[in-house]
Amino acid sequence: MVESFATSFLEQLIDIAAEAGTAISDVYHTEFQVSYKEDLSPLTLADQRSHSIILSRLSELSPRFPVLSEEGKDIPYEERKEWEHFWLVDPLDGTKEFVKKNGEFTVNIALIHGNKPVVGLIYIPEKRTYYFGAEGLGAYKLVSDNTPLPGLFYGDLLKKARRLSSAKKTQDGRPVTIIGSRSHASKEFEEFIKVMKQKYPDVAILSAGSSLKFCLVAEGAADIYPRFGPTMEWDTAAGQCIVEESGGVVVDMSRKRFTYNKESLLNSNFVVTCSESLLDLLPVIE
Repeated sequence: MVESFATSFLEQLIDIAAEAGTAISDVYHTEFQVSYKEDLSPLTLADQRSHSIILSRLSELSPRFPVLSEEGKDIPYEERKEWEHFWLVDPLDGTKEFVKKNGEFTVNIALIHGNKPVVGLIYIPEKRTYYFGAEGLGAYKLVSDNTPLPGLFYGDLLKKARRLSSAKKTQDGRPVTIIGSRSHASKEFEEFIKVMKQKYPDVAILSAGSSLKFCLVAEGAADIYPRFGPTMEWDTAAGQCIVEESGGVVVDMSRKRFTYNKESLLNSNFVVTCSESLLDLLPVIE
């Protein structure tokens, strides 16, 4: 994909995410009700409002690009497989964290070209913090100072943001920092930690909710994020773009790069690392 095409959406995406984030926060700071889907995952009014805003705004931004969202996912593969470009959206990633009111939830928007994410944005409403990346551009972190973001020229946007590099954590003398899910602990993860502690003398453990784990790898706060258990394509696409543009990798357990718009939208187990050199850790993962 031509770089200018991939990056031309970033400013508008920040505006869209900000609007969705405001709707989410309006619900978050009330005594909201929680319902449950067939898979027993929680659903709130915030999920629905964010979905509606993002769907409407993306349809205006790029009418020719379909939108695949967690809250509107029932699109047959026979239709999806013909898509060259499409938006892949999780309007509220980390609903469990939202319900717990710990602030660790995000808005995730990715643009998929072919079978890979070429633009990714993750917004943390409670911190007014944006992580974003685009193919060939790099990855960035932007903390809003409450001034209006819409209307910024593209060059000004990058001047306000900090470029991310994940690889700085691989320097000698630093611990290997492993990050896991706040709400999805597993026996496999505990076994992975046990093996890592046998292999490396200095291992640090972090926990975070939602797509924050991708963001922490991208900015060098964590080295490796192994994921055991179910995730969907909209959970990982934006984070993958950001991590890869920061210098990291996102692969399945056979070291193959994650791809998108599969017949089944369910992801396999995967690992995120801050640099390709850390893929030597993969043999300990089963």
